[in-house]
Amino acid sequence: MGPSDNRRGMSAPSLKLKPNVQARVLAGHPWVFGNEVEVLLPPEFDGEAVECRDRANRLLGTGIYNGKSQIVWRRLGRERLALDAAYLRGALERSVARRRSVGGTAVDPKVVPARRLVWSESDDLPGVVVDQFGDVLVAQIQTIAMEKRSALLGDLLAELLEPAEIIFRNDAPIRRLEGLPLEVHTRSGAPWAPRWVAIDGFDYWLDLEGGQKTGFYLDQRPQHAAVARYCGGGRVLDAFCNQGPFALHAARAGAARVLGLDSAEEAIAAARRNAERNGVAAEFTAANVFDWFNAPERRDEPPWDVIILDPPPFAKSKSALEGALRGYKEINLRALQRLAPGGVLATYSCSHHMRDAELRGVLAEAASDARRRVTVLEWSHQPPDHPVLATMPESEYLRGYILRVE
Repeated sequence: MGPSDNRRGMSAPSLKLKPNVQARVLAGHPWVFGNEVEVLLPPEFDGEAVECRDRANRLLGTGIYNGKSQIVWRRLGRERLALDAAYLRGALERSVARRRSVGGTAVDPKVVPARRLVWSESDDLPGVVVDQFGDVLVAQIQTIAMEKRSALLGDLLAELLEPAEIIFRNDAPIRRLEGLPLEVHTRSGAPWAPRWVAIDGFDYWLDLEGGQKTGFYLDQRPQHAAVARYCGGGRVLDAFCNQGPFALHAARAGAARVLGLDSAEEAIAAARRNAERNGVAAEFTAANVFDWFNAPERRDEPPWDVIILDPPPFAKSKSALEGALRGYKEINLRALQRLAPGGVLATYSCSHHMRDAELRGVLAEAASDARRRVTVLEWSHQPPDHPVLATMPESEYLRGYILRVE
């Protein structure tokens, strides 16, 4: 008897919340943790869809179960349902439809070849992330239930979108929390060689099988153009530049000088290749950004007109938040000290444990210590193709500010 047998009038096991537990699921959050339920289910239900009920036996919904994970239940829907081909097809169709009408305007996938198509719980597919790069899809599967159905997901994506290839980037360390191995493969079984991919008017040399995450950080695309508006004629520093998109946009916008910094040699090599390919003047140097700012020779250099800080997540867990706040303050303080009067600081955090109020507090402290008058020009967070689920703070992770520094 499987967890979905109750759809045929037969009893099936379900999770039940402990008494007097203030579980977030009662307020609409899609997760239930192992310490919030009375009894875990037998191992044969790992990766299957099961119901969850409150203490009064009221149905909270159907979700995917994994007793090996700290998050034992992730909601699929508030009703009884089966995690079958019909459910997956419907969820994928709705997800793609959302991207076709972002902002009320129809979007032709041929015009916007790079975008996020599926964003996990925000699209009713917990643990599934799918990015599109032209005619190639890159999928990450991070839950055991979706891993069991990965071939079916690939078939449905192929049917709905007709991509030339689907690359499964199942190498994120978070898979270990679900008891899953790390691996990378293509749907066809053939290797996908790195190549040039056009994104927002620039060609990028992308290794979708071996690059970071799904191969390119699509969440900052709107900010590349937003920051470029402030770069004309100025000296621009792009810290934590990765493959260089901020730097490339700044150079094309007419910056007098552009310097990109990143600690990863392979990222710097990619950024240089991208600049050469696109015919823009930008320099790139491999350096630890903190050490670079603190070097004594910085004191004798002319200030920058625009500084971009887009670091990797400093707070990968709640326990790391305190140290992360110190790191964010330090790097923003150094940037504020190196900006010319009237300069612009574009600063971002992709740590979902760090809320906007905490980021704003860090910036206020850094501004006070730097003795600079700082005003907010623009506020940003992740774009609409990375939708934020209102009842799930974890679905929002990217936030930033464009600041005027006087």
